[in-house]
Amino acid sequence: MSSGRPVARLVSPIIVRLGVMAALMAAIAVLGVVLSTAAVNYLTDDLQPAAAANQNIYQDLTDMSAAVEAWSSTGSVAAEDDYQQALLRLPADQQRVRQFAAGDNELELLVLRQERAARDWITNYAAPRMQTKGGVPATPQQVRSGSQLFNSIRSAHQSTTAAFDSRVRQASTDASFRLKGTILAVVLLALGAWWVLSRSRRRLTAELTQPLLDLETVVQRMARQENDVRAQLTGPREVRAVASALNDFADGQARAHAVEGRIHNELRTLDTAKDDFVSNVSHELRTPLTTIAGYLEMVAEEFDGRMQPRHEKMLEATRRNVTRLKLLIDDLLALSRAEGRGTEMEPVDLALLLREAATDVRITAARRGIHVRVDTPDTVVPVLADRAMLHRAFCNVLTNAVKFSHQGGSVEVVLRTTGTVAEVAVTDHGIGIPAAEIDRLGTRFFRASNAVRNEIAGTGLGLRIMQTIIDKHDGDVVIDSVEGEGTTVTVHLTLQPDRVPAPTLSELVAAETESRQAGAEDGVPEDVDPSLPRIVPAFPRRS
Repeated sequence: MSSGRPVARLVSPIIVRLGVMAALMAAIAVLGVVLSTAAVNYLTDDLQPAAAANQNIYQDLTDMSAAVEAWSSTGSVAAEDDYQQALLRLPADQQRVRQFAAGDNELELLVLRQERAARDWITNYAAPRMQTKGGVPATPQQVRSGSQLFNSIRSAHQSTTAAFDSRVRQASTDASFRLKGTILAVVLLALGAWWVLSRSRRRLTAELTQPLLDLETVVQRMARQENDVRAQLTGPREVRAVASALNDFADGQARAHAVEGRIHNELRTLDTAKDDFVSNVSHELRTPLTTIAGYLEMVAEEFDGRMQPRHEKMLEATRRNVTRLKLLIDDLLALSRAEGRGTEMEPVDLALLLREAATDVRITAARRGIHVRVDTPDTVVPVLADRAMLHRAFCNVLTNAVKFSHQGGSVEVVLRTTGTVAEVAVTDHGIGIPAAEIDRLGTRFFRASNAVRNEIAGTGLGLRIMQTIIDKHDGDVVIDSVEGEGTTVTVHLTLQPDRVPAPTLSELVAAETESRQAGAEDGVPEDVDPSLPRIVPAFPRRS
């Protein structure tokens, strides 16, 4: 198997690329913000104030010109004061413009030209006019000279203003360009990051996600018992390791299933051999036991009245043990049939079956004065069952209830239906079962200690037979017992309300008897003409 790259080596380059892209985006964003801020600061803190100072220079000169004309016309002190104030403001504004223009040759020449024009106008026209007596008009020659000098100022200022406007526009364009360039760079990097992420996603899907999905499919198929499926050893090293472990697990499961299948086959063979052995041994033992029992009866009849008490006790003990062996053989055969026989299911009236089972044990119960009371619904309680096996199961329960009851006691059989479940409760008031031994009930040949102590006959197989039969009917058995007070055995079976059982032979005989009695009451003779039509229930066909 070729070794695939680990997941870390598969994911790390992607993380590094994304990290680099994010760092570049952050650096470009910071640089763009810094440059844009610098451009805006240059525009707002340096260029625009200098442009405003340049406008203030022209305003100062204009105010001085207006003050000179007012002084020449009126000679007012206010005009002189306005002139002096403007003259004081002018050097500060010129200084600010001069500092900004430093290093800019073109702007420096324009500013110098503007300062020279202002100085010439002040020196050659404004200052002399303000030194003359106020209220004396200027001569035409002075007016022409002053006008020419101020036109030089106006021309120089226009050139300087145009240079400042050009620089303001250029600074605004630079700030906008830097901001837009920053945004564009961030967007391009974001698109690049998205492209890298998309390509990395496709690569991860091909090299990591798809192998994991394939592993999930393999696990699901294994869960559906597709034991021949195996995982492909593709993808990163970790995924291949998981796939290899999963294949090893599947191989182990396949080997385990093979061993399990062989064990099941061997167990089936052993069960078949056991059943055959029990059946053969039981049949082989039953014949000599029957012979022994017959000879015992012949001995008892031949020596009737002439046998010594000691011999009678020996004969009685032999009879008792022969009977016990016959019961044991019968129970072994019944258990073997219950465990290995296929059930022949048919609709059965559970209420009628319980009444028949109670009738079968009433003779035994009457010998000890035990009353068996049956409480069942008047309607049919249909269940799907093997009639013979289920009858045997309830006979075992009732026999045990009678056997472990006290002399003159009672046994109650109650049938109730709840929803889709039929519940049969058989209760006795006998010796009960020790609490510590309840969990062992149903074990083969197990008998409660108080039953052994009281020498109550039994093989320890009756309850096991009953549980096996109920299990084959998909039912369950619950045993509640208190030592010295009695035992309740509760059996739950599933109702089949849509399947009405066929009438049994006893029901047909009872129906025929009622029909004859009704005919006799109506004056119809019992031996009627056979050709006349009669309604007689048909015997059910047994499967």
